Amino acid sequence: MGKQVLYIEMDNCIGCRSCLAACTQCGGHDNRNRNYVLDVDPFISRQTIPLMCFHCVNPACARSCPAQAIQIADNGAVLSALVEKCIGCQNCTIACPYGIPKFDEEQNLMYKCDLCYDRTKEGIPPMCASVCPTNTLQWIEEAELEEKRAQIPLANRKWTASHDPDVLEGETNVKISLPGILQGKQKLF
Repeated sequence: MGKQVLYIEMDNCIGCRSCLAACTQCGGHDNRNRNYVLDVDPFISRQTIPLMCFHCVNPACARSCPAQAIQIADNGAVLSALVEKCIGCQNCTIACPYGIPKFDEEQNLMYKCDLCYDRTKEGIPPMCASVCPTNTLQWIEEAELEEKRAQIPLANRKWTASHDPDVLEGETNVKISLPGILQGKQKLF
């Protein structure tokens, strides 16, 4: 089996928030939701989009951590801060260009989507992808991702985020097909 990635096909999102409920049930998440579903423009459209950690290849959250509490797993998952190392400085929450890491004041600890590492390291889809009824969130092999890319007209392709000056954080391990409502045409990152 080849490397698997989380692929988000945002046009499919119906705002059911099943991914949010499933996230709280993943092992080690302590009933905390680590992803979000946003309304794109509630006065114009019913378009919603899931938002979760993009698991950057060179994550700003990890680079900004003076205690090296944020580890990157072998599958590219950027993990929540290690309890024994996190000093509660909150640099990671400020550094992330996507606003993903959250800070728990009571536990003095940063938490975020960890791509359900306890599941994905075994090849099992993250909880959010395993319950998504519209295949907005898909746990797929890179070969299948390439097939999806080939189906998008060449003029609409945007693939490697590190070559795109409009992307804040460079290449990510989560791949996204942005909704047409946001881009005017489909683009795949």
